[in-house]
Amino acid sequence: MSSDELKAKGNAAFSAGNFEEAAKFFTEAIGVDPGNHVLYSNRSASYASLKRYTDALDDAKKCVSLKPDWAKGYSRLGAAYHGLGEYPEAIQAYEDGLKHDANSEQLKSALEEARAAAAAPRRPGSIFSSPELLMKLAMDPRGKALLGQPDFMAMLGDIQNDPSRINMYLKDPRMQLVLELALGAKFGAPGGGEDEEPASATAHKEAESHKPASASHAHDKKPAPQPEPEHAEVSEEEREAAAKKAAALKEKELGNEAYKKKEFETAIAHYNKAIELYDGDMTFLTNRAAVFFEQGEFDKCVADCDAAVDKGREMRTDFKVIARALTRKGNALVKLNRLEDAIAAYNKSLMEHRNADTLALLHKTEKTLKERREADYINMELCEVEREKGNTAFKEQRYPEAVQAYQEALKRGPPAVNPEAYKLYSNLAACYTKLGAYPEGVKAADKCIELKPDFAKGYSRKGTLQYFMKEYDKAIETYNKGLELEPDSTELQEGLQRAVEAISRFASGQASAEEVKERQARSLSDPDIQNILKDPVMQQVLRDFQEDPRGAQKHLKSPEIMVKINKLVAAGIIQVK
Repeated sequence: MSSDELKAKGNAAFSAGNFEEAAKFFTEAIGVDPGNHVLYSNRSASYASLKRYTDALDDAKKCVSLKPDWAKGYSRLGAAYHGLGEYPEAIQAYEDGLKHDANSEQLKSALEEARAAAAAPRRPGSIFSSPELLMKLAMDPRGKALLGQPDFMAMLGDIQNDPSRINMYLKDPRMQLVLELALGAKFGAPGGGEDEEPASATAHKEAESHKPASASHAHDKKPAPQPEPEHAEVSEEEREAAAKKAAALKEKELGNEAYKKKEFETAIAHYNKAIELYDGDMTFLTNRAAVFFEQGEFDKCVADCDAAVDKGREMRTDFKVIARALTRKGNALVKLNRLEDAIAAYNKSLMEHRNADTLALLHKTEKTLKERREADYINMELCEVEREKGNTAFKEQRYPEAVQAYQEALKRGPPAVNPEAYKLYSNLAACYTKLGAYPEGVKAADKCIELKPDFAKGYSRKGTLQYFMKEYDKAIETYNKGLELEPDSTELQEGLQRAVEAISRFASGQASAEEVKERQARSLSDPDIQNILKDPVMQQVLRDFQEDPRGAQKHLKSPEIMVKINKLVAAGIIQVK
């Protein structure tokens, strides 16, 4: 919503007496157009009507700083100072305003009132300024509740500054209670029973009794109403510009209606007319960009979004609106297959305003770009060239170069398009074995087995790596799986034999103390071994073997327990003597 639309809503709320709502609309308008002095003037009037004079003063000062030659700003400044009881400052503000508009009756009248108030200092004996009044309020259950109400305290402070202002609050039941407590008399509501004097009359007498004689006539008249929000005094040219802007907004609405009906050419015509009438609203451009997007005119959509962003920055438009324009640009660039440019647009949008939908579009586009780049990189001929490079480097014991070549071969020919990719992973596992990079080698062997579960060589590669990692029990399991596929494999048979012999050496106590300690430490980090040792049943079994070896033989009849005991023996946790 534009600042003019928000200001209009604020003025309407003010006229209806909804000052809080009016201040809210003026605040929103300031967010859109922070350099508009009239908006601060109008919000100052709203705050003054709410008796929030400090806030009113801040806005009045801002208004004057933005437009020092505007008399109305000084009127707001004087009213705020008057409300705060700072009469010398109020007088100075009104006099400064008259320097810019010597014929302003409003400033002249306000100046007279401020001078009269300044000439009538508060009397210490006033019932409203008396400390005893607050004590009476605090001691009375009804009055105590009032002391926690900000609007009541503001009302009381206003009357303390100027007792004559009580006339403005006589209809408030809370003020009638104040008078009851202050004067020690019971007051009925205005127009009460025939034996009662209306509270309004009594209160008026009390207020009159505390007026200085010199100021008595100054307060006989009704309190001056709060000034209405200002519509800045404009020239003929400015009025013509405002009319064009209003007409442009109407064209925008017509364009929006046509867009909803998918009458795109009609919508464009209305947006074009709006832009022709007024070039200070970026939404005319972004709305036309939306139409171009629907028509598949993505280049035109991008151009309008760029122009809209420039216009938005020039007019200090809300950052959320600018962010939406950048997101729309990104969407159009995606349609044009300019993914890198689209990603840049989404990132710029997120810098303006972090939005979940835009972030999702960014991630989706980044993923698409990555997949496209990977697809563009695939070349089976180059894959074969890199594989041969790897084989040559391996034979010449240049293992790091071999790893690099096999990895490049996998990029050129990934598993999705290369049915022979499992062999490349097998070769990588062999390279890692030579380099002593056993964990990386196991990952490569696992990938090989995943791609080709019936390839016995993959199990041989993995078993060898596990053997060097001293995971002999796991190596035995891996070799046995490979032998199920290829029982006559010498490589698998020899690997299995090595692993069995290693376990036997540890189980029989032939390994050195240092080897045993190292292997136990490695085994204890194995999650499988940890789970066995944490098993309450196995803990009891191990205690039984330690305390009563002969009686514990019964546990060996359980196949499940035997499997776990064998794993502990293979891991070097248990030694057989």
